[in-house]
Parts: sequence; C-alpha cells; structure tokens
Amino acid sequence: MARSRPPAPPVPPPAERARTLAGRARHAAVIGESVGEGGGDVDGGDGDLRATPTLHHVPSTGAATLQFPEDHPLVLRVRERGDALLPVMLELADVAPVTVRRPVRGLLWVSGRLRVLPMRVARRAALRIAAELPDERLLDVGHGETLLRLEPTMVVLSDAEGTEALAPTAMAAAPPDPVAATGDPWLAHLAAAHAGTLSALVPRLPVHLRRPGHRLAPLGVDRLGLRLRVETAGDDHDVRLPFAAPLSCPGQLGEAVRGLIGCGDGDDRVPGLRPTSRRAAGA
Repeated sequence: MARSRPPAPPVPPPAERARTLAGRARHAAVIGESVGEGGGDVDGGDGDLRATPTLHHVPSTGAATLQFPEDHPLVLRVRERGDALLPVMLELADVAPVTVRRPVRGLLWVSGRLRVLPMRVARRAALRIAAELPDERLLDVGHGETLLRLEPTMVVLSDAEGTEALAPTAMAAAPPDPVAATGDPWLAHLAAAHAGTLSALVPRLPVHLRRPGHRLAPLGVDRLGLRLRVETAGDDHDVRLPFAAPLSCPGQLGEAVRGLIGCGDGDDRVPGLRPTSRRAAGA
C-alpha cells in the first residue's frame, strides 16, 4: 500500500515572492551584449557584459532604476542606441541576512530594454527614490552619475519553491508581504541573540535533522511561515515551518513563532519584531 505524503507547507504564490525578492535584493547586475573595451565590468565569458550599478531600485512593476557613472560603457552604449533601446537582463540576488554556506535564497531575472533618463527626469527620480530609501549615493546623480530605466518585458523567478516565468503585470498586481521590509533584520537578530528560540524549534525538524552537531540558522520569513537552514557535515537542508495563520502585520511575528515552539505569550525567548529591528539592521 502506497504511503501518503504530508501536505507541503503553504507558500506565497510566485508573483508575490517575485515582488518581495525585487524589493529586498541587495545585489544586482545588468547582463547584456559586450559593449567593447574599457568597460571594467565585462565578464569575459563569451564577450557578454556584466555590469554592477552603483545603486538599484526595483518597484513592484519591475521597471528598475539603475545608477551608473555617466562615462560607463553601458551608459555610452545605451546613448548610442537612441530610440532603439538596448535589450538587457537585470539579475537580482536575494542573499540571506545570516551567515550560511549557500547564502543566495533566490534569483530574479528581469528582461527588458534600457534607456537613459534625461538629467532633469533623473534628478526627480532620485528624489522619489530617496524619499523611500535614503541613500547618499543618490546625491551624485547629475554630478558624474546618471540614472537608467529598465522597461520590463518578462520576469523569471528561481527560489527554493521552483522556477516560474511571469509577466511584469502579474508581479505588479501581487499584494506586498506584510513582513518583507522588516523580516531580514529580525532574522539577523534572532540568529545573533536568541539561540534559545532556535533550539526550541529543533523538535519541529524532521527526525534525521535533529542530531547534535548540525547547525541551525533562520533563513527566511514571510506571512505564511518561517524557513530554517540546517547545515550538516555534507549537505544543507531547508525546512519550512508554517504559521498557524497568515500574518497581516509585522507585530504578529513574535506570537506566530511562539506558536511554533508551543510556549506562552510571555516567553521572552522569542523576540518581537518592533523592539529588535533597529538593532538587527545595524548588526
């Protein structure tokens, strides 16, 4: 008689995960055809360009704003194309906020065409981005640096749940995850200062991963659950623990984790999100 497998823990749909990754990815690279010599960022593999922007900002629509030096070969190539926008792919890497052997949690590739923003438009865009995410590097726009805009045509997500191709409109229509903006600082604080909470989660792991000597780290969190990384001597294992109910705000995260480990509301082993996020962000 065949054994039935337990149902897989629920995860946010691909468009929602793509939107979350786009908003929090700290590493970005523009990949396209070689722009010739002197680029500095040319990867060397098959003559393709791989250029790292000074700064990147990716809204839910996928229409990324990329900051580059005005004399960067990519900028010069885009200017040469004029109205015939340059086809490129933007690669975004979502890296875990804690130290693990394989820190990349997911990749998002946004295909589209690049154009250079006129300087007056670029300065207005820099002000809008600074209002959302203050960054002193934006002060260089108009002073040796400029902004490019990627008009997206397709998005491909690759993460622990699989690979999915999406239309940019699907990503734009997805609801934001309520803990996306503050989850990573909370995870970093949990790993650095709350080893007791992690130990209390060990009974929720598969039996073969509960052995002494394995390293346990909090890898990700979203409105539906907590993902843990178990590092053994020869392999890595990711385990997703579903919350009892979806979260609707960051303040519910502490209670949700207390539910996972089966302790009361007053248990101080579980950090709340609000009191710890600032300290964790500076860690």
